[in-house]
Amino acid sequence: MTVLRTPGGLSLRWRARSLAVGALGTLLVLTLAVLAVGGGDYPMSPADVLRTLTGEGSPAETFIVRELRLPRLATALGAGAALALAGAVVQSLLRNPLGSPDVLGITQGAATGALVVVVAGGSSLALSGAAVAGGVASGLLIRAVAGRHGLAGHRLVLVGIGVMAMLTGVNGWLLTRAPLMDAARAVLWLTGSLDGRGWAQAGPLLAVLAALTPVVLLGGRALSTIELGDDSATALGVPVSRVRQLLLGTAVLLAAAAAAAAGPVSFVALTAPHLARRLTRAPGPNLVASALTGAALLLAADLVAQRAIAGQQLPVGVVTGALGGAYLVWLLAAQRRAGRI
Repeated sequence: MTVLRTPGGLSLRWRARSLAVGALGTLLVLTLAVLAVGGGDYPMSPADVLRTLTGEGSPAETFIVRELRLPRLATALGAGAALALAGAVVQSLLRNPLGSPDVLGITQGAATGALVVVVAGGSSLALSGAAVAGGVASGLLIRAVAGRHGLAGHRLVLVGIGVMAMLTGVNGWLLTRAPLMDAARAVLWLTGSLDGRGWAQAGPLLAVLAALTPVVLLGGRALSTIELGDDSATALGVPVSRVRQLLLGTAVLLAAAAAAAAGPVSFVALTAPHLARRLTRAPGPNLVASALTGAALLLAADLVAQRAIAGQQLPVGVVTGALGGAYLVWLLAAQRRAGRI
């Protein structure tokens, strides 16, 4: 760790490895972004993509890039970063490597809200709003069941798993009540998909991310202290209860906004913080590294989903589910070998 003291008495601390991981992560995200914008039925070279982004492309290229591919790219980057930040916050606050909005049932709550709109025949805008409302409502339900003193450790995870199981049953029943065509559209959304995403989905997600990311980053030091234990954090002057409730609420909003834009994409919130910690080898939540990792993961998964089967696009949630499920099995086995479960 390097410490720099300024003339004003402030001290700046950083780890060289964390800075390197952040720089490489940013470069990876930018590279994947150029490849994503250049791919598709109308392929474009990286030079053509950069030329179009600077306003020098043809009218057809400008339309394809700015109106069709950039919204999808923005949705993938925003959803990946939001899910990763939410997962990093939950894992740090619970001090549990299995904590994530997926496991706690937040994304299932968002799915329930969206399915209610599908059954009622609502618009896409209403679906997004209902998804956010459903995610927030499930978070409040988990909070109420867990109680004030249950917001830490395994109790909240167990309550979340119970709520997720309950909402899964509700979602299945709602699907049976929807018209056939609407049910097919809902199943695609429930898998997690970036198909057809426009600025109507990307814009609100990026706005929520821009508003809540500073809150999470400002709470980074408190998160690192809480990881030492509630008693130690309290002794160091951290208002543990208020910080936990504020940051858990922020994580719920981030996960709900991501689900509203891209559907309940699974396992990104779980795996991205783990990969970030392994890359940086630094204690604490590694918030910036987690956000970059989540954005890169979802964007890479979308590229695989578009190219894995010739002539057919898979929902991005299929790719993240397959890779994330394998990672979860490995993580459980590792935790068992270490005697932690």
